[in-house]
Amino acid sequence: MITIISATNRPDSNTLKIARNYALLMEKHNIHPKLLSLEVLPRDIAFTDLYGHRSKEFDKIVTEFLVPAEKFVFISPEYNGSFPGILKVFLDAIHPDLNRNKKAALIGVSTGRAGNLRGMDHLTSILHYLGLHVHPLKQPISNVLHLMDENGKLKDEYTIRILEKQIEEFLNW
Repeated sequence: MITIISATNRPDSNTLKIARNYALLMEKHNIHPKLLSLEVLPRDIAFTDLYGHRSKEFDKIVTEFLVPAEKFVFISPEYNGSFPGILKVFLDAIHPDLNRNKKAALIGVSTGRAGNLRGMDHLTSILHYLGLHVHPLKQPISNVLHLMDENGKLKDEYTIRILEKQIEEFLNW
């Protein structure tokens, strides 16, 4: 199983829109990923789910989206030159042994021109520390607002092609 993680808790984010498009592209390969938006995390996760404690709400997320997953796709927006703090809290709340030796693909999203390259590098370092293997083809998506239609559907053919290339490589990895 593959879990796609929309790595922000911002409501109605462009990141979630890209994650939904990515899931649709995966379905063309007969893969039906689970989609986890960090919007659903417990509001007080930093106080209830760290240091060996786990709320029932967070345990349900872990059981449904993380335990059965063999691979993860992290789609992360650029926040202050890196990735969102909520993603770091999420990763800190998970015991490192849970995902050791699993695989991950990364996609960076930004309204600017760098596609969160720096954030993907930061996230790669953390995932390596946690024992996950990160696929080398990381996809930066820049100027995201110009790549989707008014309904959030990807309309840019180049972006669709690079995401499909990543999916093909990731599925065969």
